[in-house]
Amino acid sequence: MVPSTACSLPHGLSLGFSRSYNSRLLRLSRTGLGAACSSPSGSESPSGLKSAGNLYLYPLSRGSTVVCSVMGTPKSKQEPDHLLVLVHGIMASPKDWTYGEAVLKRRLGDNFFIYASSSNNYTKTFDGIDIAGRRLANEVLDVVNKMPTLRKISFLAHSLGGLFARYAIAVLHSVETKNAGQSSALIVPTTKGPPKSRWTSGLGSIAGLQPINFITLATPHLGVRGRNQLPFLQGLSILEKLAAPLAPLIVGRTGAQLFLTDGDPSKPPLLLQMASDCDDKKYILALAAFKNRVLYANVSYDHMVGWRTSSLRREKDLIKPLHRSLDGYKHIVNVEYCSPVSSEGPHFPSKAARAKEAAQRTPNRENTEGYHQMMEEEMIHGLQKVGWKKVDVNFHSSFWPYSAHNNIHVCLVLLG
Repeated sequence: MVPSTACSLPHGLSLGFSRSYNSRLLRLSRTGLGAACSSPSGSESPSGLKSAGNLYLYPLSRGSTVVCSVMGTPKSKQEPDHLLVLVHGIMASPKDWTYGEAVLKRRLGDNFFIYASSSNNYTKTFDGIDIAGRRLANEVLDVVNKMPTLRKISFLAHSLGGLFARYAIAVLHSVETKNAGQSSALIVPTTKGPPKSRWTSGLGSIAGLQPINFITLATPHLGVRGRNQLPFLQGLSILEKLAAPLAPLIVGRTGAQLFLTDGDPSKPPLLLQMASDCDDKKYILALAAFKNRVLYANVSYDHMVGWRTSSLRREKDLIKPLHRSLDGYKHIVNVEYCSPVSSEGPHFPSKAARAKEAAQRTPNRENTEGYHQMMEEEMIHGLQKVGWKKVDVNFHSSFWPYSAHNNIHVCLVLLG
């Protein structure tokens, strides 16, 4: 991978779920990639941290961390304190997570409550990223209010679900308040009952809980407008030209938002708004509250979401797809940590408004490409204000590589 000036290869992979994978991760450390999930002693949990299924965070170079689950052997079942929200993609349902949920429950143990979202099933995903995101936020709040033992929260989202999750965490991000004689407290934005305070942090909470991991799988963070961003169109300009005006007719408001043509020409598209902190929603601050942000992206064979948009990269940062898997991690071909980059963006100047209007009225190649390039750069400026770990995946050696968009679920759950 050709990194940008702010990126460097990390010393370890992002995720490990059980002690059975420690031997593989230890092999990575011996080959120079770092001691990813092995504990300092080699067999015991880290000093000062509890085991029994907690996700451990090991500091790596340049502020990077690696998440590891060290499975304990508790004598009695304990109440879960960590909520893991699974979010499906377009025209899907919680059934898409059936296999992954079962594996994660076995791997993570009793400390985790794994919840597959069901508020945006099938055609409800067409209603718009904002509407679906708010539904998801309300659903998470319902779960949190019913489970008083929860203290931590993580999101694992596939495809379009990653955008729903990004919108939802902005809704769920708590505002810091100060009370006389007390330290700062974070209030859960709940619709019924008295407000609850569970987590105190300078970066805020999500639904009143400590944000731990925000992970997306093949999510179109930069939308789908542009060459090869919607791979099943085969990069054919005539098809990409037709896709933008037809998308709202096929997949409703969501389609217009993904092609960045939603709303009035004078106003920025929703995805650009979601790359900044607005007055009513702090999209970037909500992401920054999480200890870990991880992007899994298919470098090829994904017919739905392009490599560039799912990995938050510019065209010039992409090289020929890698094929050699990292030692012990089948299908994972590259891991990269990108540190936060200070930026004044994103912006939506009058030039962008004129380009948006032209893309809406006359969606020819010249208009759409110029507008998208402008928006893509502004979105990257906003989203790179937080650090990301990027994991590139290639299913070229699998029996049916063309199922890469869905197989990435299995890649994450099994991790090798």
